[in-house]
Parts: sequence; structure tokens; C-alpha cells
Amino acid sequence: MFLIRWLHKWFGLVLGLQFLLWAASGAVMALLDHHQVSAEHAILPVARIEAPAQPLPLAALSETVGAPILKLQFKPLFDTYVYEVTTAAGVQVLEATRGTPIPIDAAKAKALAVARYSGAEPVRSVERVDRPTLETRDLALPVWRVEFSDKDRTTLLVSATTGEVLGAKNDTWRLWDIAWMLHIMDYQERQSFNHPLIVTVAVGAAWLALSGLILLFRSFRRGDFAWILDPWERLAARRRARRPTARAGAHGAPQSASEDAG
Repeated sequence: MFLIRWLHKWFGLVLGLQFLLWAASGAVMALLDHHQVSAEHAILPVARIEAPAQPLPLAALSETVGAPILKLQFKPLFDTYVYEVTTAAGVQVLEATRGTPIPIDAAKAKALAVARYSGAEPVRSVERVDRPTLETRDLALPVWRVEFSDKDRTTLLVSATTGEVLGAKNDTWRLWDIAWMLHIMDYQERQSFNHPLIVTVAVGAAWLALSGLILLFRSFRRGDFAWILDPWERLAARRRARRPTARAGAHGAPQSASEDAG
């Protein structure tokens, strides 16, 4: 029992700090407005523009691409319609009437982000991201990171391949992401919630609960339940006290009757 008590004390000290982090990070995630976290309000819908009357024929498009087309999309991109062509070599974006390539460089990414940004603040920076970061970990790279000068540091992420606005991040999301990291205890990628560290802590928490239950039952005394047990014991004592009297009365009644008859 001493070993259980000693382990419970130290497990409680170490895990208690993690319990506090779980409670605090969970409260932060619950209190933050999920609309603000998603930054969905920062992205305008795709503008509706008139499709060209005579887009490039598919035969001419195939000749321009010069490779078998695996997938083809005809869609608006900012102020013009484009063909998004997928081949074995990758994805190309071509102007829909002439078939000229549209490179998604820094200037084009900035223009595309400004066109979809719901605010009025100017662009603070444009940065190409080729390796996964905390903000781009769920996106297909490369992307352009276009940050605006608003108070929430809103950032639109533009695909460097297709020009599509893939999402938005802001300081509210960054705070939520820190809380998420603390909650799932993934301090590097912030994605996995079944890694060895959290499994170990979960086993420790189960042991803490079990040892606490054992110590709880061991700490109780009979006096802790006196308010429940005493009335029952008094009632049982009264019943036991009545039983001999009842037997004596039952045996005495026939003897008295025989005496009267004599």
C-alpha cells in the first residue's frame, strides 16, 4: 500500500500539470469563435465573369500542351477564364482563348489574393512556401503566402500551381493552433493525437485513477458511514429484541388454558 500511495503522489504531481494544460487548452478552443478561427470571412466568393464566346478548341489545346491530357478544367481565374490542364508532367494553367501559359508568380499570386480578400488593408508581404510549415501543413505545395496589414494578420494561401486560393489563416487561428498543440501533445507537426507521448500519459492517467480508487476505499472507516449504518443497526436490534418475547407469549398461552380447564 505504501508503494501505491507513493506512486499515486508522484503521478498526480506530474500528470496534474498536463491535466491543467488539457483544461486550459480545451477552454481556449471552446471559447474561440470557430468562424473567426477558420477565417472564412476573409475570403470572398469567386467572382462571376462572362465566359469567352470562342474558347480554344480542345484539339488546338491538346496540340499546345503537347502531352496526353489526364484531366481538364475550364474555370474562371480572377478576371479571365483558363484551362487547368493536368498531364503526367504536372498541372498547367492556360489562357482559355489563346492557350498561352499563365505563370503563378509573386505578382500574379498577389493579384489573386487581393481579388479574393474581403478587407481593404494593403498587402504586407508575399512569400513562396516550398516546404511544409505550420500554416501550410495540410496543403499541396508550393503555395504563395500573401499576408495583409490588418490587425489580425490575415494571410491568404494561393496555390503556386493553379492560382486557387486554398485557405486563410489569422492570429485567432494561430492561437487556436497553439491550444491544439498543447491539447494533443504533438509539439512538432501538431496533427497526431495517438503518438507515443500521449499514449504514455493516457496510461499514466488510467493508473492514477485506479490507484486513487484503491486509496479511496482504503481510507474509509466505519464511522464515515455511521449516518447510514446506525439507523439500520438500531432497527435490526429492535427486531432481534422482539423475537424472544413473541416466542414466550406463544408457548405460555396453551399452558394457561390447560390450567383453567383443570
